[in-house]
Amino acid sequence: MRIPFAQIDAFATEAFAGNPAAVLPLSQWPDDAVLQSIAAENNLSETAFLVPASDEGVDYDLRWFTPTAEVALCGHATLASGHFVLSSGVAQDRVRFRTRRSGMLEVARQDAGYAMSLPAWKPSPRDLPGVVAALKVSGVVDTLWYETGYALVIVDDEESVRRAAPDMAALAREGDIVVILAAEGKATDIVSRVFVPAFGIDEDPVTGSAHAVMVPYFTERLGLDRLTGYQASARGGRLGCSLDGDRVVLTGACVTVIEGTFLLP
Repeated sequence: MRIPFAQIDAFATEAFAGNPAAVLPLSQWPDDAVLQSIAAENNLSETAFLVPASDEGVDYDLRWFTPTAEVALCGHATLASGHFVLSSGVAQDRVRFRTRRSGMLEVARQDAGYAMSLPAWKPSPRDLPGVVAALKVSGVVDTLWYETGYALVIVDDEESVRRAAPDMAALAREGDIVVILAAEGKATDIVSRVFVPAFGIDEDPVTGSAHAVMVPYFTERLGLDRLTGYQASARGGRLGCSLDGDRVVLTGACVTVIEGTFLLP
């Protein structure tokens, strides 16, 4: 079987920045084991799979896989999927995706990039001593949790975020969770890094779903409805962020870097 394939740098205005995602459009769903094998072969933080939907108001069904597991939400691969569809010559300004565990998601054209609507996942305070110890950071202000497996650790200085050198093995022992380390920034409202060693990714370059957790926290803390964010990974990525009721809206651009065909036996 021959499947169209694109690798897209999301939350990037040029190649080799942001977060790369693979996008593969399918005519129907194969076995989950096949999807997982394709994602493992791609060996990117996420591979997105699209199947056309026949229901009114839905364009595609969407699922995301890391090299080791399916995830509940992936922002950068959703943005990449929107870019894949909207840059293919279709006469539409937005695309709606139905997902199994995060409901309806939308990507729309905006200026030179896109606006993406995700659910707002407001975290709640929770002690996370094992996570904090594994991060090896000081100046912790808050520790919070969201039920889909997101740990948010807030520190008082963005340099602590940038310099952090976590014990990845210790973080992985905390379970199948996404660990977000964040602080108020100087040039941007939020500076963050995201670690997911339990899913085979020590550090994720730019993480949309993490901002679905951070934006409700920081909009309340800073008293702002609109924020700017920078994820301080080696590749780096900038995001526009806003809270719209029970939705987080993220803005950013995408760059397609590879197009080809995945040859499935």
